[in-house]
Amino acid sequence: MKKTDLSFSALLEFVAQKQTCPRTHSGQVRPGDSFILMPPAQAGGQGGLDYLREALAGGAEYLVYAASQKTELEARLEELAGNASRPVLVQVEDCRAALGDLAVACFAAAGPSLGLCGITGTNGKTSCTYMLEHLLGASGHKVGVIGTINYRWPGVRRPSCLTTPGCLELHSMIREMREAGTGTVIMEVSSHALAQKRVAGLSFGGALWTNLTQDHLDFHQDMEEYYQYKAALFLGPEEGGVPARDKARAINGDDAHGRRLLDECAGLPGLTIAYGLGKQSRKRHLQGEILSLGPEGLRLKHNFHGQVWEIASPLVGRFNAMNLLGVEALALALGMEPEDFGVLENFTGAPGRLERIANRQGLHIFVDYAHTPDALEKALGALRDAGFKRLIAVFGCGGNRDRGKRPLMGRVVSRLAEVAVLTSDNPRLEDPLAIIRDVLPGMDGPAERHIREDRRTATALALELAKPGDAVLVAGKGHEDYMILGEKKIHYSDQETLRELLGEAEAGLC
Repeated sequence: MKKTDLSFSALLEFVAQKQTCPRTHSGQVRPGDSFILMPPAQAGGQGGLDYLREALAGGAEYLVYAASQKTELEARLEELAGNASRPVLVQVEDCRAALGDLAVACFAAAGPSLGLCGITGTNGKTSCTYMLEHLLGASGHKVGVIGTINYRWPGVRRPSCLTTPGCLELHSMIREMREAGTGTVIMEVSSHALAQKRVAGLSFGGALWTNLTQDHLDFHQDMEEYYQYKAALFLGPEEGGVPARDKARAINGDDAHGRRLLDECAGLPGLTIAYGLGKQSRKRHLQGEILSLGPEGLRLKHNFHGQVWEIASPLVGRFNAMNLLGVEALALALGMEPEDFGVLENFTGAPGRLERIANRQGLHIFVDYAHTPDALEKALGALRDAGFKRLIAVFGCGGNRDRGKRPLMGRVVSRLAEVAVLTSDNPRLEDPLAIIRDVLPGMDGPAERHIREDRRTATALALELAKPGDAVLVAGKGHEDYMILGEKKIHYSDQETLRELLGEAEAGLC
């Protein structure tokens, strides 16, 4: 390559001095910007090299590339010779890791003025972020949240595009939070984000592990890879993890993968607390005991190093007891005391997470985001434990996603519900009836079975079948207000649909 190369350290100085701005979206490149040739998000996908022409046309002055891209980059620049001025080339070992360093130089978002807490796991992340936000906010903290439902901090609320945004957007948002006086940021950290190093350049002071069950195997090779990426949030750089300063960790000791992670974290700097309802022999363990479960909520007893306290929560189900324990364990690791936890008694839950739909008919109707076998089992199990007469479940499976979980979800519903209404849930590019056929082999239990491809029709049927004392669960979409049909996203909300069918939309009960 020509002597137009630049060291990465020199480029970092230029970024810090605002002489150039890092970009990963070729359509956003402006004259003088640096374009990072990001690898494809998945094998066979498109990466930065595929958008090189557009980036150069936009005026990219610097190209950041990995050594593995050198040969192809040379060939493409040769093809484009004469169409644009020759950019300055900056070689790095890993473009994703380099982007984190560039984001720090550009936004200075990883400074010590913010406490950053990451929550990861297959299920429970969103509920735990809302719960921890409620707890910290009641204690006087100014809290920001980055998660599945939205991105928010005092005075600001934005719709969420990804559970964990891209690296540059993430750093930019955290800087905004800091400038607004936010002291603590709570973030849902997905396995995709950890695999793609979207959190590169950030330092976490706290981390919570909820659980690990089958999901995202359309992205990860297997459960072991899925675990390794999640575990990175709790380990230090020496162990291949995410950087942290004396990290506070709360890890589910009732979860088999959590127990493995507890062993791996033993001896690491910082404070690690195990939590759960099962007996443990860990040095630091928050032990929970469910004293009662019912339609009105739950009562939970705690024991931590001889300190004993109880919480009466309006939340329903065993999994919510685990969410409470996880949040309290992380709070303890961060330095809070049991007497701070009383405010959790007035926490009513997160949107679309076993959310009650009020109605004048006196029906017990819930909307939940459960879209994995484990989440569906937890939601139905929570309602079963609450003592309802019958459970009626409306559910489906997403198209162009992990097909292996489809019969598993059918098996869960046919085992735990008396009535199963199988329907569509974001079919995307697949035939909805083909997805339903994939679910049916698992439905060999005693549940009464109905199939209605149209989700609104399925929901209406569930309401018709409901009797006093029954519970209706509409699962899969939770907080989402859209349906993906083919390549189109149309407006659809389970909550709105239920209220319209119940005649409550006009009654002002929304």
